[in-house]
Amino acid sequence: MSSFRLSHLHKLLDPEIRAKNLQWLRWRARELYWSAAHPAMPDPVFVIGCSRSGTTVTFETLAASGQYLHFDYELPQLWDGLYGPLNNGWASEAAGPEHADHAHRERALAYFYARLGAGPVLDKTCINTLRVAYLHKLFPRAKFVFIHRDGRDNISSMIDGWRLGRTDGGFGLEKFFGPSPVPVEINGGEFREWHFFLPPGWRDYNRASLEEVCAFQWISANRLALDAARDVPAAQWIQVRYEDIFERPVEMFRTVFERLDLPFDARMEAHCAGLSGRPTSIVKGTPKKQKWKESNPEAIARILPAIAPLMRELGYALDD
Repeated sequence: MSSFRLSHLHKLLDPEIRAKNLQWLRWRARELYWSAAHPAMPDPVFVIGCSRSGTTVTFETLAASGQYLHFDYELPQLWDGLYGPLNNGWASEAAGPEHADHAHRERALAYFYARLGAGPVLDKTCINTLRVAYLHKLFPRAKFVFIHRDGRDNISSMIDGWRLGRTDGGFGLEKFFGPSPVPVEINGGEFREWHFFLPPGWRDYNRASLEEVCAFQWISANRLALDAARDVPAAQWIQVRYEDIFERPVEMFRTVFERLDLPFDARMEAHCAGLSGRPTSIVKGTPKKQKWKESNPEAIARILPAIAPLMRELGYALDD
């Protein structure tokens, strides 16, 4: 026992570790206060969309309004901790209303309150695109800003993301869940873990080509969101196109701000006007329309029949 104590003494004296422990204790105390007092917290606003569909620039623009509390990063650990692969037998990262528990709402609001304070929260976590019905059950007054992108460009960007990662790390899921419970040999064994997110039925694609996997992810995310939207009141569902960030950013965001009851002043108009020239990518250069023709034309051609029906449903012309 004495050797154990001595070997861990340096951790107790390390200023960084002590600061983290104190911060955790403060958060825990505030969570307990929330559980006892329930200070007022409105239901959140969720920015959702398939990975690589423009959720980040949409989130950053709404956050720039100054009207929301928010984190500057996604929260998959929070949402998966409530319901996800590690407690659902690796089924997927999707969740439906049958998985919603009042305790999940309490834990999420306590988490927000402890770290951000009381007030309206803006959340952008891409796996929540798979969880709209679940979130609507937990937060019946929540609003959803759903952004979708031309499947050809979106899937091409996801292919690049699987292969190149991002400037601050990769999109692999082992760091969250550990090794897969079943072998993964995507693209002939090039990938031994899933990236971005786990949709329902992911095991059926563990030996598929990379473009088939990314097409499956794109279809799954958009299909689940659209199906769940049928049960969300129209006033709480705001659907936008990624391409409008290039073509009509001011008009697009003015409408979104109005739907969210946010002021759209001259500062925000100027901010949005500049988006068409500088949306940023954390994978491979500046995003632009029909980038798939430069990056992955053969791969996209192979999966086009699979994505064509949903493309049409989302309003994209296949002859572009």
